[in-house]
Amino acid sequence: MSTTPQILVAALGNLPMPLTRHSLGQYVLDALALRLGIRMSSDRKGIVGRGNVTLVDTPVSLILYKSKSLMNVSGPSIAEIYRTSVKSPNAMLVLQDSMSHKVEQLSVKLGGSANGHNGVKSIISALGGEQGFYRFRLGIGDRGGTDAANFVMGRLTPHEREFWTEEGLDRVLDEIEAISRKATR
Repeated sequence: MSTTPQILVAALGNLPMPLTRHSLGQYVLDALALRLGIRMSSDRKGIVGRGNVTLVDTPVSLILYKSKSLMNVSGPSIAEIYRTSVKSPNAMLVLQDSMSHKVEQLSVKLGGSANGHNGVKSIISALGGEQGFYRFRLGIGDRGGTDAANFVMGRLTPHEREFWTEEGLDRVLDEIEAISRKATR
């Protein structure tokens, strides 16, 4: 008999700047909560939602979380909910923006370095160097000659917002379901 896997979905972003490329992870998390009917509520360090859902035919217990800290220092609050919930790195996935991936591209990776992403660096540091969690790298495109800070603070286009609440969210859900299936083996 298999138990229902528990998955922590932590989203990177900056709450005061919700529709920017840098906050795409939190935008996708909000869309995920809405699609699955998971109610989000505020606590001292973040915004959290919990729900038991079925993805395709896989039951999963989801914890959705976004830190109230700015992205580059969000690791400690994400590590805290990790330690009080899933406790296994491969049961945590982080939704993050990625300039290394084309707009509207989803790339899923288990483990590895932060690849220059300060939010991921903060999580790895807060977990004592643990890197074995999933990264859902949400493509925001190449900044071209634009300053990186200015680029990531740019607003998501209406098309990007629509994509990540529809087709892109479908892809995210497919990947969460695949991870959940692995967890039941």
